Amino acid sequence: MEFIYPMLLEQADKPFSDGRYVFEPKIDGHRLILSRRNGETRLYTRHNNDVTAKYPELVTDGPDMILDGELAVMDPDTGIPDFELTMQRFQSKRSRLPISYVVFDILHHDGSDLRGLTLLERKAVLERAITDTPTISKIAYIDGRGEDLWDAIVARNMEGIVAKRKDGRYHADKRTDDFLKIINYTYVDVHISGWSKGDFGWLAHYNGRPAGVIELGVPPTHKQAFYGVAKQLITSEDRDYVYIQPQIKARVKMRNWTKSGMLRSPVFVDFIFAA
Repeated sequence: MEFIYPMLLEQADKPFSDGRYVFEPKIDGHRLILSRRNGETRLYTRHNNDVTAKYPELVTDGPDMILDGELAVMDPDTGIPDFELTMQRFQSKRSRLPISYVVFDILHHDGSDLRGLTLLERKAVLERAITDTPTISKIAYIDGRGEDLWDAIVARNMEGIVAKRKDGRYHADKRTDDFLKIINYTYVDVHISGWSKGDFGWLAHYNGRPAGVIELGVPPTHKQAFYGVAKQLITSEDRDYVYIQPQIKARVKMRNWTKSGMLRSPVFVDFIFAA
């Protein structure tokens, strides 16, 4: 079965409107490539891991095709993609949480390689190629009005939006500004309570309790400044971490709070200094 590494997303800082683009909701799940050939369906993660056995609901008959989309489990109360439920289904051999495979692109269809077509031409083929069901559906999109979609996404506390050029071709395993993601980050202030002795990471505390590890977004100059002060605040250490008095405050951006009260994918923004 053929696997194609999916096209990747560049990041934009803020939403925009532009008639050259269509805009889609960003689905908070994991990337999934569906490849069907000669009646056999295989499912792959973006890193070419075969996960066909995890999602038997998607193994169906039909014409040869390769689809690109996002696999998610929806929150039963809100109908919004829930990343933790998605990971629960992905990691468990027994879980049968209902899945939604939201398809946003088609790369091959009935023997034809479509990657050289424009996005809108591919979406026209996709419209004919699959019929929406509760398990598999085509993603909704709007023409040009990215800021309107952004406002709706923020109001529902969803992950963000994706902007795609209408005339963009599909570039496997590459990032170009044909595909842009704009993330609906949550900003929060935390105290740093220590650091990792192994790979880089600062321990974050929020309201006096552990809240995760900050690994991303810290410039070298900020690391240097931090250690210059933090070494004077050491209280203890163990095999993995050095602990300090939580006197250094930082702002981070994150995807959301996990159900256990931890920062999800926190990214350092800046230190916060007392006035």
